[in-house]
Amino acid sequence: MPQPFEPFDLTRTGIGVTVEDHPLGGPVLRLTSAGGTAEIALQGAQLLSWHPNGQAPVIWLSPTERLANPPTSPKPVRGGTPVCWPWFATHPTDPTKPMHGFMRTQKWQVDVVERSDGAVRAELRISTKAADQPLWPHQASLSLTATLSDTLRLELTTHNTGLDAFALTDALHTYFAVSDITNVAVEGFDGQTYADKLDGVARKPQSGDITFAGQVDRVYDEHGGTAVIVDRGFKRRIEITKSGSGSSVVWNPWAERCALMGDMGPDGYRTMVCVETANAGRDVITIPTGGQHTLMASYRVLPL
Repeated sequence: MPQPFEPFDLTRTGIGVTVEDHPLGGPVLRLTSAGGTAEIALQGAQLLSWHPNGQAPVIWLSPTERLANPPTSPKPVRGGTPVCWPWFATHPTDPTKPMHGFMRTQKWQVDVVERSDGAVRAELRISTKAADQPLWPHQASLSLTATLSDTLRLELTTHNTGLDAFALTDALHTYFAVSDITNVAVEGFDGQTYADKLDGVARKPQSGDITFAGQVDRVYDEHGGTAVIVDRGFKRRIEITKSGSGSSVVWNPWAERCALMGDMGPDGYRTMVCVETANAGRDVITIPTGGQHTLMASYRVLPL
């Protein structure tokens, strides 16, 4: 049986976990397990890469992006797995506030790094500050835990450290790398209802798999099950299981929107699809004082 995870000193060498500079600019936590490698930026606790052994990279990252170093005026990085918190997408009452919340540009601290047979686990942590009060008048601490073996598991935990209950929406907004979006279908949503953000959030039924022939931006806010990205070009299936999540978001901007965004590269939409583990739309989480909530997503790659 695997041994329990045991803490170890991040300053030691030869243990498969390092903090190092990244070609994008900022420091990253690099994890190496028996099953592959992953990189997490300290800016935003954002997963930047996951490369299982013997596979093409699983995570898409914009070729035009840079991390802030030093972090004087950081901006969100397009791709990877941004942490959306404490709201998903536009703020529900004030659209001038940052898209997807305010934690994805702040610097997180590496709190714990552990290992077990063939696996490593790292935890990054951050707390709200007085400077955050104009954006969100509550107190909380967050942790992002990544466990890497031959799979990758991400857990975003919110602790209510204040005196009042609060409500939030959140997401692990993962951009998956694909061979070509026209070769891709997403399973696991047949029979679900979605809010179509391209049609005034009109509610529509899903029939069969999700396929792509134009822009897709959908919130499936009653989806608690497994999703699978079927990629005929890479001849693989990416299985996404989750917990603490009542909704999933599926997004591809397609050519016209991609060109307007300016941070995806000219054809970036062709090699990515977002399948996001979320609490979004009508799916709102309330956390009592002293309580906590964990949003978990686990990814594995299977042959087609």
